[in-house]
Amino acid sequence: MPREHPLHRPRHGRRQLVALICALAFFSAPLSSWLFGARPEQLENRPLAEFPSVAQGFGFFTGLNGWATDHLPFRKAAVQGVSGISRGVFGEQAPLAGGSHSSPVGAGQVDAKPPIDESVFPPVIEGRDGWLYLGHDVSYRCVPSRSIDEVVAGLKAWRKAVEASGRKFQLVIAPDKSTVYPEHLPENYPGEDCSVAAREEFWRKVPKATGAVDLRAPLRQAAERNGHPIYHDIDTHWTHEGGATMVYQLAERLSPGISRTWKMTPSRQYPHSADIPDLLGQDRTVPIQAYALAPDGGADNTQFKPSDFHEPLHLKSSPKPGMITNPVRMVGDSFSQFASPYLAATYTDIAITHPGNVATNPEAAANFLAEGDVVTFELSERFVAGGRYPLLTPQAAAQVGRVLAAHPVR
Repeated sequence: MPREHPLHRPRHGRRQLVALICALAFFSAPLSSWLFGARPEQLENRPLAEFPSVAQGFGFFTGLNGWATDHLPFRKAAVQGVSGISRGVFGEQAPLAGGSHSSPVGAGQVDAKPPIDESVFPPVIEGRDGWLYLGHDVSYRCVPSRSIDEVVAGLKAWRKAVEASGRKFQLVIAPDKSTVYPEHLPENYPGEDCSVAAREEFWRKVPKATGAVDLRAPLRQAAERNGHPIYHDIDTHWTHEGGATMVYQLAERLSPGISRTWKMTPSRQYPHSADIPDLLGQDRTVPIQAYALAPDGGADNTQFKPSDFHEPLHLKSSPKPGMITNPVRMVGDSFSQFASPYLAATYTDIAITHPGNVATNPEAAANFLAEGDVVTFELSERFVAGGRYPLLTPQAAAQVGRVLAAHPVR
């Protein structure tokens, strides 16, 4: 419009140009830095955000922020700097978690979820005696995506779908560290009341209603036998002893008495980058004690093949006494990473895929699960209790169940 028109508004051309340049610089920084040799680092315990697809519609634009943030160069150094200033100058923890897209102990995050207000729920809970807890242990229980009843209905639908095809179904829930070791939590912390109430309701209802293996007592018993905690003090995961405890429990339910011949002995030690300090901008490691496991009491039969299961991990071994020979297909997350060497030692044919794969590509996941006579789900308490696995819907189970029914086990 001409300047003299009463509705004329200046275009602020220079300001618009500066804003456009800044936006282009932000979103192109990951690509330009990659060309000059910089590579993004995985900061949270989850895969880096993928570049959004144009098929997502407006979600393409909303997804750009998470992708650009994850792939910014020198992000870890910036987080460490902010953390140092916050603690050194102000004497408090910096709010450094990755926002609502952050998803530690990775699970498929493809359906809508209530955002976590990190001004209320911190990403890290600093406990007693130097223990650190993942904030999502609390926030996911206090801000759930699904009710406990909806979670139970989803898990029961999976059991029904798998067993209707003639397969055996096993469900095991890896307890949160805050569930197994609540004594190291601080005296008071945000969300304490709602998270404790939700935790008690979860363990009172879910194992009984779904047939899930309750590992809480076996884990504490294993810790007492070994003389040290079965979870790392600054990592959210259990130790290799925890992974092996799960393997023993699952095998005994498939074939009672099969573990009588198993012989498990300490093997190598190695450092492992702890996941919770990363959220505080710190690089810290925990010592890992690995084990040899001989199912027949003879030679070690473990296989150490690191994997996050986003690409399914296949583990095969020649049959030996004490091994389970039925083909097993498993859905498991990062807790299963500490169990996979011992699964490889005791199963002749087992393969593991990530829970996110079931949500993002249910047809491929269905075909994967159809390869097994036994289907095992290992799911993390925080994601189940918070209803944050997309596969926790009867519809997801029914979709996969149709494929399983078309390929029954006789």
